[in-house]
Amino acid sequence: MDSLENVDFIQGDFTDDKVFQQILDKLDGRQPDLIISDIAPNISGVAAADQASSMYLVELVLDMVRQVLKPGGNFAVKVFQGEGSDEFLRDVRTSFEKVVVRKPDASRSSEVYFVAKGFKG
Repeated sequence: MDSLENVDFIQGDFTDDKVFQQILDKLDGRQPDLIISDIAPNISGVAAADQASSMYLVELVLDMVRQVLKPGGNFAVKVFQGEGSDEFLRDVRTSFEKVVVRKPDASRSSEVYFVAKGFKG
């Protein structure tokens, strides 16, 4: 990826503790106002396994959000509807004042976006 002004790019496997630590190091104690996640697993072609992998990743992201997001901050995450997505939505709602679900008109897959505002901290 070409470098962008005021953008730090970290490439790696988000499930690797070293990558997570790189993110924390870049933040250096600062709390972002917004976290956007478009994370998705490598697709295996086995729907149940792919859904489980996807939910695992977004749950890891939510864990990070809860550790670093500024109180009052916002979070947007791509989620594939299926096993575990309703439970994940309920979990996100426990940490934010308002959560809406949006599906892009152009999307033909099961992807939706959860847009969460007002992190409770």
